[in-house]
Amino acid sequence: MARNEDVTAMAVGSDIVRADVLRTAQVCCNVQDPISKIADQIGQTPMALLSVYITAQADFRAIVDALMKRYPDTQIVACTTAGEIGQKGYEEGQIIAIGFPAETFASSAVIVENLADFDAQALSDRIAQQRVSLQEKHEDKSYGFALLTIDGLSLREDVLTATISPALRDTPLLGASAGDGTRFSETLIAYNGKVMKNAAVLNILRSSAEIKVFTLDHLVPTDQKMVVTEADPERRIVKSINAEPAAREYARIVGKDPEQLDRFTFASHPVVVRLGGKHHVRAIQQVNDAGELVFFSAIDEGMVLTVATADNMVDHLNAKMAELSSKSKPDHIISFDCILRRIEAEQTQLTRQLSEIMAENKVLGLSTYGEQIGPLHVNHTMTGVAFYRNAP
Repeated sequence: MARNEDVTAMAVGSDIVRADVLRTAQVCCNVQDPISKIADQIGQTPMALLSVYITAQADFRAIVDALMKRYPDTQIVACTTAGEIGQKGYEEGQIIAIGFPAETFASSAVIVENLADFDAQALSDRIAQQRVSLQEKHEDKSYGFALLTIDGLSLREDVLTATISPALRDTPLLGASAGDGTRFSETLIAYNGKVMKNAAVLNILRSSAEIKVFTLDHLVPTDQKMVVTEADPERRIVKSINAEPAAREYARIVGKDPEQLDRFTFASHPVVVRLGGKHHVRAIQQVNDAGELVFFSAIDEGMVLTVATADNMVDHLNAKMAELSSKSKPDHIISFDCILRRIEAEQTQLTRQLSEIMAENKVLGLSTYGEQIGPLHVNHTMTGVAFYRNAP
């Protein structure tokens, strides 16, 4: 008889026992032989793709090598994190593995090894060709989406998503910028055992299970505005705001001591920019030694920034999870959650409540240095994809 994890459904008396849409595993990074424990949880199901989110506390290269030895015939994409979202919600020190069974999914990968200098037209053509080929080969898999995994310190997410999204046509794109805890020192990604920096992996997927790509944030613009008057867009640095030194002017506007600005200030006093009729966060990463503001995403001179205030994160997340479950409850949700949301949750003492909501809704994923949705690189969002178990 076929093993239960190797089939989508099997009869037991008059009942139907269905396997999960995804195969998932979680293990603490400091246990002995963590990859064997991941394999025990995932089972023997052939997989189109294995996505692995690895705590920055782990030896990334050793984990990647062990994964390749265990799964030599499986497409494997891995990245470092700014924290993990596991079975208990927000967690640290974990390795999260998400398998996409080959029976339900098909995946094609496009690798960009040098984000500082890539041929946009050639990349666009390659993506379009692989998208069409995958769809033609897997006509039984009627749902499509694309996952982007990118070096979170590359400063190239905005350029890359602007290239990728048009080539995908109506295939929704979401993605995650790899993290390094709160150190902002080294972010790594890997594809089939090759560890890379300044690189990205795009997985184009087809699925026979229904999916829904989403993005959410709980921020509301205020009437406090500021203008970027001097910037270094290539390095995402704002030198002056309203013709004043950037950090000092930002601190004045939000009512804080300029000498005490830190990640908690930036998480609780985010700034947004209006694009395409909607507001998107332009999150501040840190103040540099020159008193300039370093941002997580694209910034430029003349940009009008608006200070935002926050709705209650718990109420907002509860409402959004309810929307995703309005017709049926997702079987799993993969989430790319900005590190600033985690920091804000810690500051407002909402970590436990948010974790309970994520655990209840089977959310797995990672905290990121930024999220991608369509042609945009954004911050301070939870961006993800929900998977729905089809009726037998």
